[in-house]
Amino acid sequence: MKAIFAMLAGYNQWANTRLYKAAAALTRDQYREDRGAFFGSLHGTLNHLLVADRVWMRRFTGSGPQPSALNEILHEELADLEAARMAEDERIIGYIRDLSEEARSGWLRYRRMTTPEEVSQPLSPLLSHFFNHQTHHRGQAHCLLTGLTGDAPSLDLLVYQAETGIGMS
Repeated sequence: MKAIFAMLAGYNQWANTRLYKAAAALTRDQYREDRGAFFGSLHGTLNHLLVADRVWMRRFTGSGPQPSALNEILHEELADLEAARMAEDERIIGYIRDLSEEARSGWLRYRRMTTPEEVSQPLSPLLSHFFNHQTHHRGQAHCLLTGLTGDAPSLDLLVYQAETGIGMS
């Protein structure tokens, strides 16, 4: 199971790198235009991805930034957001790399941002949710890029595996 999570952490970094490269080719107006996505613009969507990853990493590790809202804008400029994204991706990779079997088979207690109750769940399914959530919103970002440019980079896991050889044996 650890190998799958390690692959997903690497895939996350790879896909984010591709998204940010495509976003950098947009005009500022295109990047910020409200296109009707859940978080409005590509800017809002990419910020949400970082917000959610920081929320979950804080829950997983007990440390790191704690955003205050799911739609919080952490960085106004794409370059600053990209630098923070890349640092968070490295943090995720390191967390998964160092995660013990015992911890992975344990439980996590946390509070949701939207409701006050405490929740307790097994960690491994939460890690699956964590990576699935990233893929979900990257799909939205991909759709926004396609709508803006008529083209967007492939974010297919199989392309990542073919390029890296990870998960191909």
